[in-house]
Amino acid sequence: MANDTGLRSGLIWLAAVVAVVGVCTLSFKKIVGTYLVGVVGLAGVFCPDWAYFDRDFSRWIHPVTADERASHAASHRSGLPRVRMYPMRVIGYSIIYGLGLYKWWMFVSS
Repeated sequence: MANDTGLRSGLIWLAAVVAVVGVCTLSFKKIVGTYLVGVVGLAGVFCPDWAYFDRDFSRWIHPVTADERASHAASHRSGLPRVRMYPMRVIGYSIIYGLGLYKWWMFVSS
């Protein structure tokens, strides 16, 4: 990963959330659960092969061609990286992360 500032700041925020959960609940299980949910959540955002997923949803069943990978690399070299907002990606992330946050909240608040 060439630019890992997002991952670093995410891990710092995760450490702050884990500390708050630890102080508020005094439960080691809830601290570990919060840490694991956070790490999995961050991995879901920062680890995927975005050259593969940064395409139209209908192209996900086909392998990434060399031209697509080269155009993705060229577009991310200049300026700020842009991630296209495809409706299926937004819906998928919203469902997965919404369910994960709901389950985490039910675990921590119990």
